[in-house]
Amino acid sequence: MTVAMALVPASLLLTQVPGSRAQDNYPTRPIRIVVPSGSGAGSDILARMLAQRLTERLNRQVVVENRTGAGNMIGYEFAAKSPPDGYTLLSAVSTLAIHPVTYKTLTYDALRDFDPVSHTANVPNLLVAHSALPVKDLKDLITLARSRPNELLYASAGHGTNPHLSMELLAHLSGTRFLHVPYKSGPPGLTDVMAGQVQLMATVVNYLKPHVQAGRLRALGVTSAKRTQSMPGTPTLSEAGVPGYESVQWYSMLAPAKTPRAIIERLNREIVTWLKLPDTVDKMLADGNEVVASTPEEFGAFLRAELLKWAKVAKAAGIQPE
Repeated sequence: MTVAMALVPASLLLTQVPGSRAQDNYPTRPIRIVVPSGSGAGSDILARMLAQRLTERLNRQVVVENRTGAGNMIGYEFAAKSPPDGYTLLSAVSTLAIHPVTYKTLTYDALRDFDPVSHTANVPNLLVAHSALPVKDLKDLITLARSRPNELLYASAGHGTNPHLSMELLAHLSGTRFLHVPYKSGPPGLTDVMAGQVQLMATVVNYLKPHVQAGRLRALGVTSAKRTQSMPGTPTLSEAGVPGYESVQWYSMLAPAKTPRAIIERLNREIVTWLKLPDTVDKMLADGNEVVASTPEEFGAFLRAELLKWAKVAKAAGIQPE
């Protein structure tokens, strides 16, 4: 024993060892992944695929726990208040960065209450118009919208969703004004767009792609910075007439704030390794998802940028928190 160690009380040494060993032996019991949406949602499917992989790699059961309601907020709140011990993870989506500008009261803070683990995937939206609308491309839509401010209707799955803010970003950057028609979910909104009662909609590519292929809807562009492999012939909105436009729905994995760094790093290694497997990439692409597989630091920077972007969009659009 060194002189320095001799000066440390034996009781303090004993209290330090268990915590260190706990991290070294992690995990010693089942892990849960909290999903703030219902079964079958994109974040739920991804979480279940990941849970199976982590169960095999960590030799401990990893289960998915759906905590739904209030536009994902119930799940976020539950995860934020869970112990920061590595046994609760959160499968968060892009609403995490939008809620601060669309809801007055939140019981959690996206930056303060969570530690980023990885930005797992992006899901581009596709902007479509009803086939009867007299536009053949995005430039035509912008021209028409400028001549008819607040007359063209667009559907979304609700106030404060990514498709809602994505359309407001388009309006802001193109100098147009559309009228928002919020629905309780995507299907009834799509039904009205298909019937021609609402002219426009922007939501995940694979959801709208079959209707574009059938000629019922016209694709005007994808919302991502690069073209999506799901529809490589469709330009991005930036290419089609709104330079600099980018908005995607995204998936991520977070942990409650102050989770030990060693655990965050271990989880990140396992998640990123799995995401980069060819089989994983193929499965994700089949669902319209594009793998990101970031470091914790990269996702932290992305999340901060998203919070700033949507705050600016909401201010420009005059969106008031509800």
